[in-house]
Amino acid sequence: MKSGIEPEKRTTAGGSQTVARAMQVLRLIACGQELGVRLTDVVQMSGLNRPTVHRILKTLQAEGAVEQDDLSRRYRIGPEITLLGIARTRRFPLMSIAATGLAQLAQNVGDTAFISIRRGLDSICIGRQTGHHPIQVLSIDVGARRPLGVGVSGVMLLSCLTEDEIGPIMQANSERLAFHRLAVGALLERVSKARKHGYAYTSAGVMAHTRAVAVPVLSIAGEPLAALTITAMADRLTAERLPEVVHLMQEQAESIGHQYSEQCRLGVKY
Repeated sequence: MKSGIEPEKRTTAGGSQTVARAMQVLRLIACGQELGVRLTDVVQMSGLNRPTVHRILKTLQAEGAVEQDDLSRRYRIGPEITLLGIARTRRFPLMSIAATGLAQLAQNVGDTAFISIRRGLDSICIGRQTGHHPIQVLSIDVGARRPLGVGVSGVMLLSCLTEDEIGPIMQANSERLAFHRLAVGALLERVSKARKHGYAYTSAGVMAHTRAVAVPVLSIAGEPLAALTITAMADRLTAERLPEVVHLMQEQAESIGHQYSEQCRLGVKY
């Protein structure tokens, strides 16, 4: 049976799919940061078959977009991607706007402060500042990319979306959430709780004996811009201290949101 699609259109459709799959693989590789990601993990999280993933990785490797560690055989983002990113250093003005506020928050609270944004299906840490307490919890690095819902920042970012928006994200991220041992039902309960209270909190952080809390950063118009997160040793984020920490976070989040909105109102170009 002959296809009703013209050859040129079939070629275009196939090329678009290849590019989309390559970008999907790149995003998954980026999740591994310096540690890297195994081929089997990319296959599991992407839902693509092993030969397809292997072929894409080899092509990306030839272009310098990914590299493979000789010992661990894990894949990492390559130098070409880093160099391409340099071309748009001012693409995310929120990073520069939030820098001072993030440092002030870390000093006021005493513990490590992070700011994360939503990018498609992921939450990405774009800034981190340490506080003055002797023990700092550096749970994630700048540039860490995780599926929305992994960590309190992802839960907070999800809580800013509507139910109609959350559903497709959960479906698209199902394989990756399963990889992180996250049940969709339990995650949705956390999102609902965060929406109700105005912050996302966990008594069991990414690292043992730590806790974390996140609040949203909203524009003056109520548009979700980012999430501010504090991570600390468990005894630093007790139920008694939590309201004080959340209040300091909300003050700084409001300040960042207002500054960003003002920049936009003035038509500052980036």
